[in-house]
Amino acid sequence: MIATPKHLHASRLCLLVLSATCLLSVFTRAQTPPPSITLDEALTRARSNEPTFAAAAAASRNAALDRSIARAALLPTVVYHNQFLYTQPVPRTTTSASTTNANVTSAPRFIANNAVHEYVSQGAVTETIGAQQFNAVTRATTAASIASAELEIARRGLTATVVGLYYNTLAADQKLGVAQRALDEANSFTTLTQQREAAREVARADVVKAQLQQQQRTRDLTDARLQVQRSRLDLAVLLFPDPRSPYTLSVADTPPAPPARADVEAALAKRNPELQSALASSHLADLTVTSARLAYLPDLSLSYTYGIDATQFATHAYDGTRNLGYSASATLDIPIWDWFSTQNKIRQSRINRDVSRTVLTNTQRRLIAQLEEFYAEAIAAHEQLVSLDESVVTATDSLRLTRLRYTAGEATVLEVVDAQNSLTTAELAHEDGTVRYQTALANLQLLTGTI
Repeated sequence: MIATPKHLHASRLCLLVLSATCLLSVFTRAQTPPPSITLDEALTRARSNEPTFAAAAAASRNAALDRSIARAALLPTVVYHNQFLYTQPVPRTTTSASTTNANVTSAPRFIANNAVHEYVSQGAVTETIGAQQFNAVTRATTAASIASAELEIARRGLTATVVGLYYNTLAADQKLGVAQRALDEANSFTTLTQQREAAREVARADVVKAQLQQQQRTRDLTDARLQVQRSRLDLAVLLFPDPRSPYTLSVADTPPAPPARADVEAALAKRNPELQSALASSHLADLTVTSARLAYLPDLSLSYTYGIDATQFATHAYDGTRNLGYSASATLDIPIWDWFSTQNKIRQSRINRDVSRTVLTNTQRRLIAQLEEFYAEAIAAHEQLVSLDESVVTATDSLRLTRLRYTAGEATVLEVVDAQNSLTTAELAHEDGTVRYQTALANLQLLTGTI
């Protein structure tokens, strides 16, 4: 087919439209500012993307459904049963007497069957009453409590991870600013030494020392940029479908002071999920022992059936009798002998109960130790953070005074470089101290269930 000028014009027009659309989408993405992520939003995003937390949430939902299934086992079950049975008949020639009624069929060949053609259409209601059914509901409820506590443990573990990554990323951004300021300071001091060398006020050695400092600060800036990229990617894995997505972090407010010791201990006793999980596990172990013992008790089964079980699928037979009817049964199963299997199950459940009690006591001891450790860490980190603030102010003032003395010819280049290093070290230590205190405070809050 030969393209006409009209077709060529339409094709070019389509290409122009597509190109304009692509350029517009690229321009729109370029003009859209990256989202600003707060800590709460980061936690929300991470909970929807992290697979371990999703598995814990699914286990909690399944445990809730198991509890509903156990409760349903206490209620009667209703079944509408329909069946057609055919049995090979006995040949008429072998019967003892011939029949003249056309509606009468031959006898079935199998003695256990009722007729050659048998129709069953019945509704059956069955109920089993036993102590184990009630114990199963309690066990399912306890298992749901354990799954809920495990979900809370997974949530807090994810929270601790996100908090650490969040504040480390903020610290990396701040350290990048420190590295840039240190480089600017080194550049400024290099220019100053070159000017003083040109004025024959200092030796060439001062310029060389300033240039070495400048080169080191350039390398530090490169490392700081790399660390920012690593930190942002580690956090973005939990926040976005594409870890390369641009974003900014909201600057954290000034962290509050550590809470009072009495408040921490009270919150630990009430809202710690590990302690709740250990307590629920110990209770479940006790219920398992009870369930094993209940196997010695009898079970009562009740059944009621109403419907048709006849040779015709009809409410009345050929002779006018009514096919619809009912039957009821009550069965009491009393366990007599099971070759000590019930006794062995009781022993197994007791062994598991002893283990769960050991786990509970160990959890209590470990939580007490963690409380002491986390609270002491938070107090020490808070005190050091105040000291680090003072160190930054002191180092800044020291650098300013040392540069003034160097400009006046009263200080050496080594003193200026030392003051620069002291300020950079103090600023970096301040950022590390901030992360340390934020992490310690978050660990304390996670332990007591306040975050």
